Amino acid sequence: MIIIGEKINGSIPAVGEAIKNRDGEEIRHRARIQSEANATFIDCCASVAEEKEGETLKWMIDLIQETTDVPVCVDSPSPRACIEGMKYCKKPGLINSVSMEGDKIDMIFPVIANTEWECVALLCDDRGIPDTTLRRMEVFHNIMDRAEAYNIAPSRLHIDPLVVTLSTSEDALTMFAQCCRQIKAEYPEIHITSGLSNISFGLPGRKYVNQSFMVLAMEAGMDSAIVDPTNRDMMAMIYAADALLENDEYCLEYIDAFREGVIG
Repeated sequence: MIIIGEKINGSIPAVGEAIKNRDGEEIRHRARIQSEANATFIDCCASVAEEKEGETLKWMIDLIQETTDVPVCVDSPSPRACIEGMKYCKKPGLINSVSMEGDKIDMIFPVIANTEWECVALLCDDRGIPDTTLRRMEVFHNIMDRAEAYNIAPSRLHIDPLVVTLSTSEDALTMFAQCCRQIKAEYPEIHITSGLSNISFGLPGRKYVNQSFMVLAMEAGMDSAIVDPTNRDMMAMIYAADALLENDEYCLEYIDAFREGVIG
């Protein structure tokens, strides 16, 4: 399972305060604990005004790279900020994200085309988030047409079918899982990712809904997630599900995570 650590995001109050006060130790601490929890990428999102975003991303990325060699996920709604953030990274990482909205994909795909950078791609377009599996798959095929045009291998893409809120859409998981299965059937080597928070919005005991969604989404083919790697309960679910789904030969990764104290 590819874990994109979500704990360095300016929308989190403690991180927003650290950015405001240029408190580098808070950023280093969050990079360190996610690295120790076996994050595959460390997400870096400034969540500041766009005119300050490039400078802020540089400051954050430098701190992360001083602390760990885990690749950075450069996260911004602005394609320009993502492209600028790439310049500060010592090694290829992950861009979060593109979609079929506006010209995002045609700005970022040419920049990463001849590199080893990977990219999250959201299944939405200028009409918003599609409300059917069929429409989401149409957006997916448009993204793959662009990827082929820029010679970007499917294995470098993390497709996010987009999670909607269960309390207002009872088919939230069903639609997500249908997309996962159809995408994996067409492109077995592609990655499917997701953030979890939307699924449980407005519900009590959100962690139970999030953990259940994670396991069921993994069974449908999701192999990447934007998640808190220091959440031991969630990580235990992920390692156990990977073993049960035959993605962990002889349960070695599960056993190692238990021995290292990442879970248990």
